[in-house]
Amino acid sequence: MPGKLSPSMMCVNYLQLETSIRALERAGADYLHFDIMDGHFVPNFTLGPDFIRCIRELTSIPFDYHFMVERPENLLSVFDIRPGDMVSVHQEASVHLQRTLQRIRELGARPSVAINPGTPILSVEEVLDDIDAVLVMTVNPGFAGQKLIPSTLRKISALRRHLADRGYDRIEIEVDGNVSWEHASAMRRAGADIFVAGTSSIFRKDEDIEALANRLREVIA
Repeated sequence: MPGKLSPSMMCVNYLQLETSIRALERAGADYLHFDIMDGHFVPNFTLGPDFIRCIRELTSIPFDYHFMVERPENLLSVFDIRPGDMVSVHQEASVHLQRTLQRIRELGARPSVAINPGTPILSVEEVLDDIDAVLVMTVNPGFAGQKLIPSTLRKISALRRHLADRGYDRIEIEVDGNVSWEHASAMRRAGADIFVAGTSSIFRKDEDIEALANRLREVIA
């Protein structure tokens, strides 16, 4: 299966929001990725529900929510989560992880568990029946423009092998953090399926978003 493209809306030029979304539609983006940060789980604040609701009115592309917040279960009802969306919550942040994933499924969305660079892949072992994807952070969460942590490439490979060995080939691996063309190619070879694209690939200042997205899609194909 070809890799899937999930452009990070944290990196878009807000002054050209609708123009950028139209370019992403033409490029066939599979998701639009929304980083939701609370200033506690990560030292940053981003992308509230009103902003996301406005984008929902502009496009039918499914949304890819990434909750970088403490107690994400308390925020699911605040955001406009719809059938077909992907929703990632951090293993490190949810007190009742399985219950939270179950609630995401009840909303019609695809449940996913995100894990930080220092979190072992076995930490998601007990919820494999409850998820459609694992989001592997390849940088520490919180800010765009960081350098790739090299060990995370081995982590992607190890996770892909582990899922296959346990009979969970259906679970996709999403990667987020410095997804440049070079790194995306290595991530794809390691077993990644969904690529969160930001400033290191498709959101480069004064360059054509559609052309850059198409270039990344060729890399992950």
